[in-house]
Amino acid sequence: MSPASSAPRGSRAVRGLARLLAAAGPAVDAAVHARLAGPYDAVVAGISQGVLFRVESGLAALAALLVLVWRHPRGDAFALLVAAGGLAVLVLYTAVGIGQLGPVPDMYYPVWTGDKKLVAASQIVTVLATGFLLLTGRRRPAPGYAGALPVT
Repeated sequence: MSPASSAPRGSRAVRGLARLLAAAGPAVDAAVHARLAGPYDAVVAGISQGVLFRVESGLAALAALLVLVWRHPRGDAFALLVAAGGLAVLVLYTAVGIGQLGPVPDMYYPVWTGDKKLVAASQIVTVLATGFLLLTGRRRPAPGYAGALPVT
């Protein structure tokens, strides 16, 4: 019997739910950013805010697919980084008017709109769910590891 099949049924169910939440979070993030990208094309420095929204949407969509389909710690870590980075940028540009940064336009908007709240919630769920998946994942021995060292 493999270690995965010998895991308690509840443990597998909890990890399955965490995986669904970890994929749903970036899917929501991707959908909201894709929907909002067009109106923000007018906010331009060297790069428009609409382009940045499309990049966020693409990264979040890729994260959702990796978490759901690949089911590998690297995919989970990617989703965690995309969500945590997106949340950090969202909070920063809501709290601080830092202005234009090189080609990045001034995206300061100090109001928590419904879309911002939805994206922030989805990113928090993703961070928590992927963190759980990474912390509770099955540990595999390093290649070539044969157990305890022999006593001589």
